[in-house]
Amino acid sequence: MAAAGSLERSFLELSGAERERPRHFREFTIGCVGTATVAAGTAKYNESAGGFYYMESGKLLSVTRNRFIHWKTSGDTLELVEESLDINLLNNAVRLKFQNCSVLPGGVYVSETQNHVIILILTSHTVHRLLFPHPSRMYRSELVVESQMQSVFTDIGKVDFRDPCNYQLIPTVPGPAPNSAASAAWLSSDGEALFALPSASGGLFVLKLPPYDMPGVASIVELKQSSVMQRLLIGWMPTAIRGEQGASDRALSLAVHCVEHDAFIFALCQDHKLRMWSYKDQMCLMVADMLEYVPVNKDLRLTAGTGHKLRLAYSPSMGLCLGTYLHAPKRGQFCVFQLVSTENNRYSLDHISSLFTSQETLVDFALTCTDIWALWHDAENQTIVKYINFEQYGHSQLCHPASLEAVACQQDNRNVAGQWNPVFIQPLPEEELIIRDDQDPREVYLRSLFTPGRFINAALCKALQIFCRGTEKKMDFSWNELKKEVTLAVEAELHGSITEYELSREEFRNLQQEFWCKFYACCLQYQEALSHPLALHLNPHTNMVCLLKKGYLSFLMPSSLVDHLYLLPEENLLTEDESSISEDVDVARDVICLIKCLRLIGESVNLDMSVMMEMSCYNLQSPEKAAEQILEDLITIDVENVLEDIYSKLQEIRNPIQAIGVLIREMDYETDVEMEKGFDPAQPLNVRMNLSQLYGSNTASYIMCRAVFRIASIRFLICRDLLILQQLLLRLGDSVVLGAGQLFQAQQDLLHRTAPLLLCYYLIKWNSQSLATDVPVDTLESNLQHLSVLELTDSGTLVANKFVSSPQTVVELFFQEVARKHIISHLFSQPKAPLGQTGLNWPQMIAAITSYLLQLLWPSNPGCLFLECLMGNCQYIQLQDYIQLLHPWCQVNVGSCRFMLGRCYLVTGEGQKALECFCQAASEVGKEEFLDRLIRSEDRETVSTPKLQYYDKVLRLLDVIGLPELVIQLATSAITEAGDDWKSQATLRTCIFKHHLDLGHNSQAYEALTQIPDASRQLDCLRQLVVVLCERSQLQDLVEFPYVNLHNEVVGIIESRARAVDLMTHNYYELLYAFHIYRHNYRKAGTVMFEYGMRLGREVRTLRGLEKQGNCYLAAINCLRLIRPEYAWIVQPASGAVYDRPGASPKRNHDGECTAAPANRQIEILELEDLERECSLARIRLTLAQHDPSAVTIAGSSSAEEMVTLLVQAGLFDTAISLCQTFKLPLTPVFEGLAFKCIKLQFGGEAAQAEAWAWLAANQLSSVITTKESSATDEAWQLLSNYLEKYQVQNNLYHHCVINKLLSHGVPLPNWLINSYKKVDAAELLRLYLNYDLLEEAVDLVSEYVDAVLGKGHQYFGIEFPLSATAPMVWLPYSSIDQLLQALGENSANSHNMALSQKILDKLEDYQQKVDRATRDLLYRRNM
Repeated sequence: MAAAGSLERSFLELSGAERERPRHFREFTIGCVGTATVAAGTAKYNESAGGFYYMESGKLLSVTRNRFIHWKTSGDTLELVEESLDINLLNNAVRLKFQNCSVLPGGVYVSETQNHVIILILTSHTVHRLLFPHPSRMYRSELVVESQMQSVFTDIGKVDFRDPCNYQLIPTVPGPAPNSAASAAWLSSDGEALFALPSASGGLFVLKLPPYDMPGVASIVELKQSSVMQRLLIGWMPTAIRGEQGASDRALSLAVHCVEHDAFIFALCQDHKLRMWSYKDQMCLMVADMLEYVPVNKDLRLTAGTGHKLRLAYSPSMGLCLGTYLHAPKRGQFCVFQLVSTENNRYSLDHISSLFTSQETLVDFALTCTDIWALWHDAENQTIVKYINFEQYGHSQLCHPASLEAVACQQDNRNVAGQWNPVFIQPLPEEELIIRDDQDPREVYLRSLFTPGRFINAALCKALQIFCRGTEKKMDFSWNELKKEVTLAVEAELHGSITEYELSREEFRNLQQEFWCKFYACCLQYQEALSHPLALHLNPHTNMVCLLKKGYLSFLMPSSLVDHLYLLPEENLLTEDESSISEDVDVARDVICLIKCLRLIGESVNLDMSVMMEMSCYNLQSPEKAAEQILEDLITIDVENVLEDIYSKLQEIRNPIQAIGVLIREMDYETDVEMEKGFDPAQPLNVRMNLSQLYGSNTASYIMCRAVFRIASIRFLICRDLLILQQLLLRLGDSVVLGAGQLFQAQQDLLHRTAPLLLCYYLIKWNSQSLATDVPVDTLESNLQHLSVLELTDSGTLVANKFVSSPQTVVELFFQEVARKHIISHLFSQPKAPLGQTGLNWPQMIAAITSYLLQLLWPSNPGCLFLECLMGNCQYIQLQDYIQLLHPWCQVNVGSCRFMLGRCYLVTGEGQKALECFCQAASEVGKEEFLDRLIRSEDRETVSTPKLQYYDKVLRLLDVIGLPELVIQLATSAITEAGDDWKSQATLRTCIFKHHLDLGHNSQAYEALTQIPDASRQLDCLRQLVVVLCERSQLQDLVEFPYVNLHNEVVGIIESRARAVDLMTHNYYELLYAFHIYRHNYRKAGTVMFEYGMRLGREVRTLRGLEKQGNCYLAAINCLRLIRPEYAWIVQPASGAVYDRPGASPKRNHDGECTAAPANRQIEILELEDLERECSLARIRLTLAQHDPSAVTIAGSSSAEEMVTLLVQAGLFDTAISLCQTFKLPLTPVFEGLAFKCIKLQFGGEAAQAEAWAWLAANQLSSVITTKESSATDEAWQLLSNYLEKYQVQNNLYHHCVINKLLSHGVPLPNWLINSYKKVDAAELLRLYLNYDLLEEAVDLVSEYVDAVLGKGHQYFGIEFPLSATAPMVWLPYSSIDQLLQALGENSANSHNMALSQKILDKLEDYQQKVDRATRDLLYRRNM
């Protein structure tokens, strides 16, 4: 793999995140009292910038880790930004505008105390002190676990900018030196704020503000070289003691170093002298002439210095170092000194090194105790950044040469002893774009404008303002909104310029290209302006160097060896340290020569050729063929004989194969070692949580991913040029160049190793520019559900990301969500020192992180965290494109890629393609880590083989998504894999059955059911088949399936369902009836319908239920009639609906105890006659329910006896009589009920009469036509009379019960009833009279009865032959008559009773006489 470390021989610029994420500044205006009068004389200053680092920003476990502040000044505006690489800071950008004042260049100084961050600001007329809480005081704990937190600037709105303690006007006397931009500010150990400025009268003056928490007034101290000290109160200065010193000692640059209770002020002045002041002693401690260290200084002594700069650096080991830059026309010189203290408080400078440069305009430089970093801006508007280690530069520079020859000599020595190391600045976007004929100009320009990392948001907004001139538009757009606005603006300009009604396609294309080119050029101009450098910001604690530009912030990262050599200028290659390349000097020289060849090729490749190679990679064409074509084009257009130069350099390479191999190994990130997934559990919790935030901010994510993009872009060019060079070597085919026998090796090995390398870097570069898609919440939730089915939700790669409005590439997404955690845990898994003492070194950290990130992104490495991250965050389009670019040439993770591509196809609705991908991935199960993790399961029983586990997961996924057709196809394919594994076979065939059933493929579902080898599963599926087809009303299919060896099971299932569900909503009994009828099993069919009817009567107390009950009994009767008579019987179903149902809960009594199981009941056989009687009863029940709906609830399960009572109550006497006759029941209840109704009518009112007609109409009334209009009472008595006449029985029971009923209610007996009963049983009538004490009626009856016996009216008593000697014997009810006489005689005082008694006695005496006579006649006749 490629080396993770870096030699730090050069650096790469990485633009900061605000290029596409514009900051939202909170703006505040500071009105300064007293500045309005001096505003007219305010000088105009250049823009400036600077930065501040927290003292503990380099400590691993600090709250202020990787946190810093940077600012930019422009006129009266100061922009302050607090930045963190670990967390996203809220409210971290502030814009302050000072009325009537200009901020001094470099006039911002930040200090930190234990509790505060203090910002000191100097403007042209005022000084300010701003206090903010220190980050360590903003949080209760040093353990910061949030992904975002408040900045120190959050509460700036509460600051009183005009508080006299923190704000002061600069006095006009002595006043600052005119047009001077130098300044310095610091905090004393007592908390005082001190501001140093060059004095108008020469020297310096220091304005002091008292501590913020103590009362006091501001004061001024003026420092002059004469050591005369003047103390001034503001606004007052005695002119008598003012010095008349000239302005030659005016400070051009100031710096302050604080020591204990004093501060040393260093001033580099116009007279080229460095002065050191003690603020405490208020005297000049040292003056050093800088021209003593300048080789040619004669001209400089005669002119005042301009452009000189001074910087300080301090370390405990080296003490205080001073760095000066002395500006001279067409050259400059850096001098580095060490401050040396001698006795008696005297100081001197120890010269360390002098460094010479040819660049003219130095913008800024930074000093450490070992290095100088310098920033230039040349005449061609190019930014130049270089650095040098002045310790390596050597002390050979300590001489003081006095001639130009010495300077030249020193320049030569410089190249040997040390050299300026370059920083490769990020180039501006290309000025012209190539647009092919098949491309839309708008799309090409938009792609170039909005490709991440190319154009600054501010540049696009400013260009947009130009195109939208005359309209006021807000420019606070998100990235996508800005793209839309740009499109609309350019298109509006385009259409506004069209004057003709018709344009050809070519004319419109040219016009379109013209306007887009115009907008693009405008963007380039603003991009260039906003890329203007302002300052360097160097953090000595972390060695992080930032480049502060007008429009954004850039970070520097060390280049790797290969990138360093490829980008290094030609002159630097000559002096490159060969030992840093290889221990073998010959190999190192070969590599350098090889790099020179590659650079020659790279310089010769034009834009068209470069696009050709990229398009071949994108279109999945062979890079080797593209390189061969580019070589052909180079040979064709080689007018400068570049190929001859290449050939000559190739001659210098001793072993080109080995040199190419070294280069390839340095660029190859392929590795078999997998990183740790998570932090070391042995580390304390607070340490792990603290590390989890390291480099977790959006800014850090952007920087790391830009670093990957820069590296991938450079390596892509190297690989491209290397491929072209190898094609050239193959073309040459010269053994002198290649070495004997090495041609085949070069062709087969190196060429085929370089092409995949180029494709890997192309893919990484492509991913680094591919924007992530913002995903709706419902899509994220759906995706999470699908991943939970796959049991992948516990992976750190699959956490749904919340996007911000700014653009985010998929590589940034991957770094934030997955890679960062893995990389940080890997870096700190085995710390060399306690983490609390570990310092962060930015060059080492970014080099290591980018190296590991490249490993994780490397397509040919075994892990697929990147692919998982895209899948987990719903980046399906990007994932699909990535796999398509990867598939033809990369043979690593093939199965994982096919699986994830299948997931993409599922989302896009291409099910068949998805299924094909899933099937292809199955062949790689057991070979790839992701697929092994996919099939790993702890909750369920492990399936026999890995492939079957894989199929199980995919089937579950397809099932959740709702793709039954694909489930069936995949399960069918998986059956072949199951082989003899009956459990897996059962699972798969069950799956097939289920989804066929869901799709309505009933026949296929039945076929799959019959092939299930597991009996219990088969029974479950059979049950499901029955239920589903019943719910769908597809009963014909259900009945007609053959059910081979499953007949009893089907019947059992349907019976169980029939007995378990509601009868009126499910038709399982009817289904079972049809099932048996279809198979000609009529007895079973009859049994089913009879049971159905029984349950309907018990459970369905509705009219509809009674109707169905009757139909069920009819169906059962029909079934038995289809059977031979000897077999026409069924078994009586169990009463009370007691059925053995599997899984039914036990029945319990009121105490909660299980009831005892019922004893075995006696089997009862029902024949056809029994069924007919039940059918008749069912019809009668329906009749009753139709007549009286209130009786429905009780009629259904009533017996025949109960039904008679219900019918009588309802007045359905005909129906009741019919029921009694059918079930051979006595008619007594009928006659009693009718008699009672007659009684009620007899004494009821008109309402009763009206109600009676309803039930009277339901009975068959007499057909006798009478002229007299009859009442309901008459009709009721007539109905009773008809019944008594029609239904006569022995003992005249019905007459007896009717009369008994009437008499019991005290109702007089109607004559027709008396006459009727007299005919049949007069004696019983007499007894009834006696029972109810009707003595008078009894006397009349006895009298009439005696007369009838004697022959008078005998026909009315049913006596055929009255008393005579020739007629049969007659008799009288003497016992009853005796009882009557006794009853009459009991009350002898009652004359009426006595008269009645005497009447009977007389009648009996007469009867006795006639009996005696008839007896004698009879005896006489016998004796004759």
